[in-house]
Amino acid sequence: MDILLVASAFNSLSQRVCAELSDLGHRVDVVLAGQGPDAVRRAVRDRHPELVIAPMLKTALPEDVWQRHTCLIVHPGPLGDRGPSSLDWAVAEQPAEWGVTVLQAEAAMDAGPVWASQTFPVTPVGKSDLYRNEAADAALTAVHRAVRRYADGSYKPRPQSDPAIHGKVVWRDAFRQERRRIDWAADDTATVLRKLRGADSQPGVLDELLGRELFLHGGHPEDRLRGEPGELLATRAGAVCRATRDGAVWIPELRPRKNSGDPAPFRRPATHVLADPDLPDRPTPLELPPDRRTWTDIRYRQHGDVGLVSFSFPGGAMSTGHCRRLLAAYRYALARPTRVLVLGGRRDFFSNGIHLNVIEAAPDPAEESRANLDAMDDLVEAVLRTTDRLVVAALGGNAAAGGAMLALAADEVWCRAGAVLNPHYRRMGLYGSEFWTYSLPRRVGAETARRLTEEARPVSAATAARTGLVDRLLPVPAQGFTAEVERLATELAGTPDLGRRIAAKAAARRADEEERPLAEYRKDELALMHAVFFDPDAAYHALRSDFVRKVPGGAR
Repeated sequence: MDILLVASAFNSLSQRVCAELSDLGHRVDVVLAGQGPDAVRRAVRDRHPELVIAPMLKTALPEDVWQRHTCLIVHPGPLGDRGPSSLDWAVAEQPAEWGVTVLQAEAAMDAGPVWASQTFPVTPVGKSDLYRNEAADAALTAVHRAVRRYADGSYKPRPQSDPAIHGKVVWRDAFRQERRRIDWAADDTATVLRKLRGADSQPGVLDELLGRELFLHGGHPEDRLRGEPGELLATRAGAVCRATRDGAVWIPELRPRKNSGDPAPFRRPATHVLADPDLPDRPTPLELPPDRRTWTDIRYRQHGDVGLVSFSFPGGAMSTGHCRRLLAAYRYALARPTRVLVLGGRRDFFSNGIHLNVIEAAPDPAEESRANLDAMDDLVEAVLRTTDRLVVAALGGNAAAGGAMLALAADEVWCRAGAVLNPHYRRMGLYGSEFWTYSLPRRVGAETARRLTEEARPVSAATAARTGLVDRLLPVPAQGFTAEVERLATELAGTPDLGRRIAAKAAARRADEEERPLAEYRKDELALMHAVFFDPDAAYHALRSDFVRKVPGGAR
C-alpha cells in the first residue's frame, strides 16, 4: 500500500514505524505536522495515500483530511484511555500494565473507532526509555495488526460505544508542572525519582537551583551522600547530586527556561548549565561493588573471559568529555585478561554520535565540533585497533551517525530486534567521520554504503541484519537485553575456535593497514568535516540550531 505518515517529529517511534512498514513492501512517505496543516493537505493531495498513519502527533489532523481518508492515530494509552499525557500518567501511577491503541481519527480527541490495541508491562524506568522500548514494541504490534486489517478490507473497527470499551473510557488531563513539582522537604526519594523519571526527556520538572528557574531532566538514586532536603551535594560526570528528605538523587541534565534570557535554553549536562558549581566532585570506580546503588554513566564488569563496558548517555549524545571518559574505560578493559569484550549492552540508546546540544551552547561551536569529533574518532579507532580479543557492540536501542559507526567498528554487532539504525549524517549537513568510509563498505559493500548514506532513511534491525550492518538479532524485551547479551558473550568466549578467529582478525587488520592506513581514512574524512565546521554559511549550523531548539520542521 501507499502509506503516508504524519508526525509532529520524525522521532524514534515514527522512524521505527516507517522502517518496519517499508520492510513489508509498503511505500511509505513522511510529512511533519509541524510544517502546518497545509503541508499535510499538500502531502495527501500529491501522494494519494491509501492509508494515513499518525505514529506521534501533538496537533489535530486537518478535518478535511480525516473526513476523506482513513487516518489511524497511534495513542500511547490502553483501550478507552483519552487525553494528551497518557504515558506521563503511566509513569506517575506505575500500573503493572499499560497499552497502546490504534484508533481512527475523528473530531473528538482519542474517541474514534479502534483498529487494534496491545498491552505492555510498565517497568520502573524513565518515560522516554519506556516510550522507545516497551511502548514502542506494543505500538508496532498494534500498527502491524491494524494495517493488515485495513488491507484485508473486511474488518470493521470497534466503536468506543462498544460495551467492552465504553466501560473503560476515561479522560486524563494534561500532566502539568503543578503535578510534577517536587517538595524536597516532604517527598521521599521514591517519589522524587518517579517525578523526575516521568519528565526525563520532556518537559522536565520545573524547579529552582542556585537562584535560577531550571527544568530538571532525569533522576537516579544515590545510596551514600546525604544532606538537607534540596541541597546540592556533589557532581559526577556532568550530573549533580541533590539531597531528598531520606536520601539523595543524581540529576544528569538541566534546561533553562526559554524566557530566562539564557542563550542556550535546551537540555545539557547539569554542570554545564550551572557553570561548574562550587561542589565536590565524587567520581566512582568503573567496577562498582554489587551492593552499591548509585548513578554512573559508564561501568565495567567482568565474568570470566568476558569483559563488559556498559554506558548510557541521555539521548545517546556523546560530548567530548563523554568520549574521553569512555575511551579511558575501554583502555581499562583492554588491560584486563578477557577474550571477549562487550561494548554497550544496556537497554535504550546505544549512541547517536557527537553531542549537538553541548556544541550549540559552546562559546565556539565550530571548535567544539572539532574537539568532539576528534574524541569520537579516538574512541572508534581504539576499537578498530583492538586485535587481541573479539569486540562485540551490543545495541539495546537505537544508534545513529557516529554512534552507528562506533558499533560497526566492533567485530560483531548484536542488536535488539526493536532497535532502529540511522547509519548516515546527511540530515545534519555533514559528510561524516568515525572511519565510516572504512567500516561501512567493509560490512555492506560500496553500493549499499552509498545508498544508506545518501538516502538517509532509518533502517530497521531486521533490515540491518539482512544487509550486514548487524550480525545477530536478539528478539528479547528491553528488560531482558542485558542478561541475554551476557549469556551469549559467555557462550562466545567458550567457543573452541575463538583463538583462531582472533588470530584471523589480527591478520586482516594488518593486511588492511598495509593496503590503506586508518590514518588516511581519518585524515580525508576530517578534512571534509572541518571544512563544514569552520564555514559559517554551512547548512550544518542552522540544522544543528533547529535540532537542539526543536524548531518545527527542523532536522530530526
